[in-house]
Amino acid sequence: MKTIYSMLLLAFMLLISCSEEKTVYLFSYFKNNGEDGLHLAYSSDGYNWEALNNDQSLLKPELSKDKLMRDPCIIQGGDGLYHLVWTISWRENGIGYASSKDLISWSEQKLIPVMAHEKGVKNCWAPEITYDKVTKEYMIHWATTIEGRFTDDGEDEWNNRMYYVTTKDFKHFSETKLLYDKGFDVIDATIVPIEGKFVMFLKGPQKNILIATSEKLTGPYSEPSEPITGNYWAEGPTVTKVGENWVVYFDKYRDGKFGAVSSSDLKKWEDISAQISLPPGIRHGSILKVPATLICNGLSLCESVKI
Repeated sequence: MKTIYSMLLLAFMLLISCSEEKTVYLFSYFKNNGEDGLHLAYSSDGYNWEALNNDQSLLKPELSKDKLMRDPCIIQGGDGLYHLVWTISWRENGIGYASSKDLISWSEQKLIPVMAHEKGVKNCWAPEITYDKVTKEYMIHWATTIEGRFTDDGEDEWNNRMYYVTTKDFKHFSETKLLYDKGFDVIDATIVPIEGKFVMFLKGPQKNILIATSEKLTGPYSEPSEPITGNYWAEGPTVTKVGENWVVYFDKYRDGKFGAVSSSDLKKWEDISAQISLPPGIRHGSILKVPATLICNGLSLCESVKI
């Protein structure tokens, strides 16, 4: 009787184990100047990454005269679709958008003219998307310099501030509003919900990564923290949870490589750059978690995924 019970228990545990969907980390990024488009890499542990599709582009950029796809940010929305935004040009008043069910077949690329209403717009850089599960809205935010505005911090040509729009369907958008202005040039902001708050990681004026927080996705956000990165130039942060720790990846763009810091409480940060490995030539983008089956079976982009 005990043997039968043990066998039934084992079978039940195996059934539960098989029904659990294993996830892996996916890194969307660009190479060089972003001319060839979207690249993807995967990791089973959040530290060691391998390029998919032989590190060839999965989506060629079509928008703007420059046809670039820099700073690709992908999230999975409340509708189950993967939503992608990116920088389409060094000088443009809009951003790029496309969606996909499987990360292979993408919708028609769409230009969202988020700053077309403003005169003197120089750029729309590093857009990102955050989904608010409470309001069921998406917020898209990016960095823009407007000629003659925010000249108090001594920057020459670029004096960026963060702006945003909200949408529920990527067809209809709210009025563009200012998201973050603390008296300095700011770009490369990424926002994640953590323990009931929204936490913004951003590139500060001293070429380092700072943190600001808000009770609401659309702000207002706090004054920035002390730098969480070291004595090097850092930009393009992207954040993921690995075990009990939050890991922030960033582009050490002067050094031509990536770095990372880790924290369990968002206060004390440890440099773990020596513990990570990424594909050569990777530039910044975003990290999300996806089903392992999407990589192994659906994408079919690698012959031997080690999961």
